[in-house]
Amino acid sequence: MYRHSVRRQFATASVLREWHQIPLAPPDKILGITEAFKEDKNPNKINLGVGAYRDNTGKPIIFPAVKKAEKKLYDNEKEKEYTAITGSKNFQDIVKNFIFNNSNKDPNGKKLIDEGRIVTAQTISGTGSLRVIADFIARFYNSKKIYVPKPTWANHVAVFTDAGLQPEYYAYYDTSKNDLDFANLKSSLQKADDGSVVLLHACCHNPTGMDLTGDQWEQVLEIIQQKKLFPLIDMAYQGFASGSPYEDISLIRRMTELAVENKIPTFALCQSFAKNMGLYGERTGSISIITESADQSKAIESQLKKLIRPIYSSPPIHGSKIVETIFNEGLLDEWLADLDKVVGRLNTIRQKLYDNLDKSNYNWDHLLKQRGMFVYTGLNPEQMKRLRDEFSVYATDDGRFSISGINDANVEYLADAINQVIKK
Repeated sequence: MYRHSVRRQFATASVLREWHQIPLAPPDKILGITEAFKEDKNPNKINLGVGAYRDNTGKPIIFPAVKKAEKKLYDNEKEKEYTAITGSKNFQDIVKNFIFNNSNKDPNGKKLIDEGRIVTAQTISGTGSLRVIADFIARFYNSKKIYVPKPTWANHVAVFTDAGLQPEYYAYYDTSKNDLDFANLKSSLQKADDGSVVLLHACCHNPTGMDLTGDQWEQVLEIIQQKKLFPLIDMAYQGFASGSPYEDISLIRRMTELAVENKIPTFALCQSFAKNMGLYGERTGSISIITESADQSKAIESQLKKLIRPIYSSPPIHGSKIVETIFNEGLLDEWLADLDKVVGRLNTIRQKLYDNLDKSNYNWDHLLKQRGMFVYTGLNPEQMKRLRDEFSVYATDDGRFSISGINDANVEYLADAINQVIKK
């Protein structure tokens, strides 16, 4: 009895010593910016760090179509039961039809759906879908190496590394020219290990906002076929390029065509409704895996369930029910109009920022080529520090601005601050 007590005390003391040795983790870069912004007393301060939409008064919004969907749920919802491990069948079908069948416009997508070649699971937004597919690849794919664009969303590398994958960069953006580095992009992909995984941004590349043209995508997809790479597509900003979700998925339409032709027979897509429906905190997204056969789909779906069950058991239901209500109860057109209005404001304020910038010693034309929620300014860390210290403008050190934080009330102040820090 005494010996057991001593052992327990010794074990407890050892554990406590282990806890005391845990180092302090560095703060998240984006969240750290928000905290510093909150503490700043300057009435002209601007937060350009967080990628969440703000209206022209600087306030967050709820899409009107989303409010109507929630009202319908409030009036008619009868239960809050758990959903299935991979989410509701209704949600899965909506995602498949909306993205791959282009809302009944794409015969190739319809063929894949009808043949049972698409496995879709609801996940915890975009980050959750990325982590699920990363874990899945680490367990079942024959390569652990994943090539990501340089630069890419900072959390990509963290998610893939924590899942046991081995991220490496391929060339994407030339900071000296503020433009796509397409020649080196192709060259670096051609040097990738055969059969490895490659991460592609479907549209509104984060952080640069610089997307490939249709012809450039064709060249990249040709390399993917030659090298037998497995494409993992991240689509967090569908609709934010053009204002139309349908126009923004040209890459997906081409991928479904190649899948039907068995030229790229299998790929994966991570998708989120966080941005294009404003469902940030609802954490509503999906993962879809295009397979080579219905039998393969059954095996993959079973392993997805086995993987998800010990992580979070099943996804939250409120956000997915909002999506289902918008698509199934007459709110789709209103949501599309809401989204187009949001993107229209971003494009307008992007133009206003450009118009107010001094172009005598710096070329700002790249701002108008970029698409989506961000502008990748090309400002260096020293200039970003000056913006923060002297003008209370908060953004990441790589010069990425969340354009939704800019509005009619602060665009001239921001442009003047930028003009001052780039003066030679």
